[in-house]
Amino acid sequence: MVPKHKRDISGIEEKVISLYGRGMSTRDIHEQIKDIYGIEISAEMVSKMTDSIIPSIREW
Repeated sequence: MVPKHKRDISGIEEKVISLYGRGMSTRDIHEQIKDIYGIEISAEMVSKMTDSIIPSIREW
């Protein structure tokens, strides 16, 4: 877990991509991350993270 007032969210991107791969929407992922880790990442940030894997998906 990320302590309050800390900005180190290493590993969160992998969690976001995993949840996205399971079919969750960006807004659902936003809420899930907030509930589990207690940190706010916008749905737009979630979208940017998931967009980063699209080239790999197309290549596959």
